[in-house]
Amino acid sequence: MYVTCGDPDLATTREIVLAAIEAGADVIELGVPFSDPVADGPVIQRASERALKNETSLAHVLTLAAAVRQQAQSTGLVVFSYLNPILRMGIEKFCKVSRAAGVDGVLLTDLPVEEAGEYLRAMKMNDLAPIFLAAPTSSDERLKRIAEASRGFVYAVSRTGVTGARQRLAGDARKLVTRLRRTTKLPIAVGFGISNTEQFAEVGEFADAVVVGSAIVETVERNRGREAEAVREFVGKLTDVSMARV
Repeated sequence: MYVTCGDPDLATTREIVLAAIEAGADVIELGVPFSDPVADGPVIQRASERALKNETSLAHVLTLAAAVRQQAQSTGLVVFSYLNPILRMGIEKFCKVSRAAGVDGVLLTDLPVEEAGEYLRAMKMNDLAPIFLAAPTSSDERLKRIAEASRGFVYAVSRTGVTGARQRLAGDARKLVTRLRRTTKLPIAVGFGISNTEQFAEVGEFADAVVVGSAIVETVERNRGREAEAVREFVGKLTDVSMARV
């Protein structure tokens, strides 16, 4: 599950995350708000704008991660960010602070695996899992490189374009997962555009994990004053579907 940290404020984000965990979310992506989120659709763009107005920073997100970790020992915590905030903090410092905060992995949306040497070295030194995006348009050679560099899981983008809810999923997602399975034994998570229980169940038939982002952020946006409870209800419906498949 993805959440934009600082929307509507950091204290509420903490409540949202803990509510989602209680409802059954296994991994939380802590989104770092950024001024130019080119990979994101309008829902997450609006959330980032609100969070930045609250002056939410990468340092705040890492402090939030530490607070969540104190109450959720077994939940996976992934920092989801663009590269610029990490460069401003410094890659080595970022990795050290993330590890101390209890973060498990990092996903940088705009860092190509081909240019990630320094980042990968710092991640390895601090026992953090680098997670890369694999797209339907990626060549087999590039998928292999992404799989070799990734730890924890590989994030398969369900379609080309930006994040955001879609009424139907493209068939590209299933094909991409099939291609990735030829190159890695890591779990494969599918995200981008999954917004309801039907899509969640559909992806669960062929992927190891399902990432829900914009639908969560939109739930927060539409339920001011009861954000955590609304997210708990939404995640609960998704986990009910998952349990029904077991």
